Amino acid sequence: MVVDDHPMWRDAVARDLAEAGFDVTATAGDGEQAVRRAPAAAPDVLVLDLNLPAKPGVQVCKELVGTLPGLRVLVLSASGEHADVLEAVKSGATGYLLKSASTEELIDAVRRTAAGDPVFTPGLAGLVLGEYRRLASEPAPAAGAGEPEAPRLTDRETEVLRLVAKGLSYKQIAERLVISHRTVQNHVQNTLGKLQLHNRVELVRYAIERGLDEG
Repeated sequence: MVVDDHPMWRDAVARDLAEAGFDVTATAGDGEQAVRRAPAAAPDVLVLDLNLPAKPGVQVCKELVGTLPGLRVLVLSASGEHADVLEAVKSGATGYLLKSASTEELIDAVRRTAAGDPVFTPGLAGLVLGEYRRLASEPAPAAGAGEPEAPRLTDRETEVLRLVAKGLSYKQIAERLVISHRTVQNHVQNTLGKLQLHNRVELVRYAIERGLDEG
């Protein structure tokens, strides 16, 4: 599903994706329309502009990621401002691409987003990882007496989580552990369920907070 308030840009992106073999289930020209149409359209990937009338893109992202399980959001924005990138990621976006990207880069980004890989315009991935490291280094709030124990992960789930935290794609993890791409996805889905997290970005943050990206 493609969401952008500029009709020519929206139509061009939808056309390029359709020509590349993607099924464009819907388009929307503002935030309210996007939130209304998405449940029926049931897209796997939402290509989303941030600067939208009626409801800002980050709010659209937050609402839809919270209500549509499995939805992945690729932000396609004219802004490379660090604050915009971080806000989009914190609202649940899987990736962030600038509108200066080529059609080939967009198609590749949508394909990789659909596969569950975080996709960022070069230079932005380091920024996001750096922000998570900063957040992870802040003192954690004191655990309450009644706080439940951390969920127990299997050795293989922990191994996959460690490689996710290091920034490896599912394909690279599958090759390294000599298992199938589908098996990696299953381990990640099981881990998300156990940890009550919603997407891979939250998973990376969880892993970094626990130092699993080290060593």
